[in-house]
Amino acid sequence: MRFTSQLIALGLACLLAMWLSLALGPVSLPMMDTLRAVLHLMGVPLAEDNLQQAELIVGQIRLPRTLLGLAVGAVLALSGVAMQALFRNPLADPGLVGVSSGAALGAAVAIVAGASLGGLPEPFQPYLLSVSAFAGGLGVTAIVYRLGRRDGRTSVSTMLLAGVAMTALAGSVIGLLTYMADDASLRTLTFWNLGTLNGASYARLWPLLLVCAAVILWLPRRAKALNALLLGESEARHLGIEVERLKRELILCIALGVGAAVAAAGLIGFIGLIVPHLVRLLSGPDHRVVLPASALAGATLLLVADIFARLVMAPAELPIGIVTVFLGAPFFLFLLVRGRR
Repeated sequence: MRFTSQLIALGLACLLAMWLSLALGPVSLPMMDTLRAVLHLMGVPLAEDNLQQAELIVGQIRLPRTLLGLAVGAVLALSGVAMQALFRNPLADPGLVGVSSGAALGAAVAIVAGASLGGLPEPFQPYLLSVSAFAGGLGVTAIVYRLGRRDGRTSVSTMLLAGVAMTALAGSVIGLLTYMADDASLRTLTFWNLGTLNGASYARLWPLLLVCAAVILWLPRRAKALNALLLGESEARHLGIEVERLKRELILCIALGVGAAVAAAGLIGFIGLIVPHLVRLLSGPDHRVVLPASALAGATLLLVADIFARLVMAPAELPIGIVTVFLGAPFFLFLLVRGRR
């Protein structure tokens, strides 16, 4: 019953964050006008008096941005849960297997080399950055996974070391590309590396939603297996869990989810670390609760951070990655201090 009430509370908080995200910005809208605009966009017959501006702002700008924030926040938090279960460490982060650095490398290649790809067909040019980032994340994760395999088994510790090495290598290549970039590419690369939901559109949103939906639907089905994995690999095998298969599925899930999120919104830190850890503190280690609660909490936290990024320097906008790190770093230090007591 307590877990049900927590999920209901998180769901209501997420709905409130969505409402505020649709209403607030450089041009703020009355809350009721925002609600009426959303209902009218959904086909509910309403009087259209004074709703044209609200419908334009909500439907074309803020709704795709809000949906993007929901999907990215949820999938980053779920990937954090999967990573912490895989490493059996509550301080593990999805970036440990190199997917974030690989996606950043793919994006850097697309941004810096974009001028030389001017012959790319017009319909594909808007997707070049996202596709390159997604492919980079999957590619680096595949290399890390291959390096971690030995004698038919996956060594988590070897994967961790390989992930650190690949992250450092990707960082050095990104540094070289940054040095070679012109002013316009450098500005784009810097802003993308800080993370942003700005420029969200329905065309960019649907591919991400498909990937995120697959992750969000699949992970909760493996909740019992994740609970068994917390006991250790040997114990999980005795309980009938195919541990190697579960590891492959988790790594693929993390690579797809984080790769898609980074491709759509850039590098956004600490969501995958803070949210699962905080949910476990409040709800316990049972993944049947941790997974849905983390998805709701991650979506809510990212929307709140995006609202803050829009308002704090309006009409200018802070990169959302700055806000999440600003919120996450003190919490991380709190965990370290708390763990020493």
